[in-house]
Formats: sequence, structure tokens, C-alpha cells
Amino acid sequence: MTFLRTTLLAGAATAALAGSACAEGTIAYFASTSQNGFNLATFEGVQEVAAARGYEAEMIDGQFDATVQYGQIEDALASGKYVGMIVAPNDSVGVAGAFEQVVAEGIPVGAVLFPIGPDLNTLEPQVDGITVTAASLPVPGATSQAEDVVEHCADKDPCNVVIIIGAKIFPFDNLRLETFQQVLGEEENIDVVAVGEGWYAPDPSLQAMTDILQANPDVDVVLSNADQHLVGVEIALEAAGIDISDVYLSGGGAAAIAIDAIREGRWNATLAYFPKTMGALAMEQIANAIEGKPVNGMINMDESGPIEAMIDAEVLEANPDFAGEWEQ
Repeated sequence: MTFLRTTLLAGAATAALAGSACAEGTIAYFASTSQNGFNLATFEGVQEVAAARGYEAEMIDGQFDATVQYGQIEDALASGKYVGMIVAPNDSVGVAGAFEQVVAEGIPVGAVLFPIGPDLNTLEPQVDGITVTAASLPVPGATSQAEDVVEHCADKDPCNVVIIIGAKIFPFDNLRLETFQQVLGEEENIDVVAVGEGWYAPDPSLQAMTDILQANPDVDVVLSNADQHLVGVEIALEAAGIDISDVYLSGGGAAAIAIDAIREGRWNATLAYFPKTMGALAMEQIANAIEGKPVNGMINMDESGPIEAMIDAEVLEANPDFAGEWEQ
């Protein structure tokens, strides 16, 4: 796989020098929530490119609530305040109607993290007129994570795996969970002994893992889709008297804390989502659309980050300057 390093500053500087008369106004970034580092890092990327291109940027807190976020997009559209919109969706299917309203008004609108529409595993537009989708597709990423666990478990029988997913109410987390279970289920030596929900935060992950360990004290692997989960998992393992070095810990997001933990040898792997780069790339395309410039409407974040998406100690050794793009 070829991994692309996008030169954001050069592109932004060129656009700024062009001095387009259309390069002004405010971009709305609809965060799934403003209460976690991933969304804040995405907004940071949006802000940096917006400022370089001559725009203001404003974050609107979706409160991890699909209904709230849908109404916020409608209210923002009715206000006439925004010349472009970028959405980190809480419901990638249900929010499609709001996108259609924005497109109908001729306002460039893009999605980050997940595609908009019923198929979460395509970057092809499912809403006519959507400007850009900058996303990591759930199934390929989850497949990479699960295959990494299969490789680790190759010489262990049984290999007891705990899965900590975000929340089963989210379609994208169900896809990841199904993918984890399908890939791991094909291996006779791997037993998925429990599945917990971490809700993208350390505290519920700590509680979930504590409960799991009471019934399943023999754990070889914890596979998760979020680094925040592993923070709680690590505390639970230590509280149970389990040596962290004996458990293979695989998270998701490539948060700074995960990068440090992998370098220190406490954790083993993380699937990167590169939120700051993602926000920046999406903002570039929104600005291009506003200014009548060519637009790249499909950005695969598994291929567009600064380093390889599946990160382990070997990858970090080859990229000593990488620090992670967000705080958990």
C-alpha cells in the first residue's frame, strides 16, 4: 500500500496568494461531540486550513445525539450564516436528509470519519451533491486489526480475546464488531470470551473490563476500536493483578497516549484515524468548492495519513517523529 503525505501548508499558501474574492465567510464544523479529543483534533485541522484560506471556522457540539445534530444542521442552514459545512456524523444514515437540505441550498458540505448513507464501506457519494467524504472505512480497518490479532495468537491455543467496542447502538461499531467476530471466528484456536462497550471513554471501559475479568480472568488479548478504551482496560488489568506485558493490547485512533504506550512497550498496536489531517483535507475541498476550484470528493484516510494506518512498534521505529494527532 502506498501512503500519501499531503502537503497541506503548501496548498493553503498557494490558495491564500491567489486572493480569491470568494475566500471569506464561516465554516460550520458539526462535531459528534465537543467533549473528546478526536473531535477537537479534527476541528483543529479544519481551523488551520480555514484560516490559511481566509475563512472563519466554528464548532457546533452534537452531544453524541443524532437528533440534536440533525436539528443543529437545519438551524445552521436556516441562519444563513455559513458558507460551508463539515459534519462528523452521530448517525451516518439518518443525517442524510439534513445533507440533502444543505445541498439543495447550494452550500458545500462534507463528511469526516464516516460516509453519509446506508453503506458505511464506500466513499462513493450516496447523497447527490455532497462535496467531500474524508473517512476511514470500518470493515477494512477492523479487518486489519483482527488479522493482526490472528497473527499474534498463531502459536497460542486457546487464545482468549476480549473485545471492547464503542457502543452497539452505533451502526459503524456494529460493523466493526461483526468484522472482528467474523475474522477471529475463523480461527479454531481463538476464543472471543466477552464483548464490552466502552463508550469512547476510560471510565465505562474500566467498568466493562472489570466486570469481564470477574467471569473471565484468563485474557490473552484485548481488541478495541478506540484508544480511550484501553486506558480503562489497562487500569482494570492492573487492579486484577494481571501483568500488562502478558496481554496483547490493540486499540484504535493513534491518540498520543497510545503512541507513547506502544513506544514504552505497554500496548502493542493501534489503528490510526489521523483526525487533524482528516479535518484539514476535508476543509481544503470545501474551500475549493466555494472558490470554484477542482475538488477531490473521496479521501480514504487509511491511505492519506502521514504514516501507515496500522501502527505498531516497528512502524513507530521507522517514524520516530510521529507523536499522534490527538489527545484521548
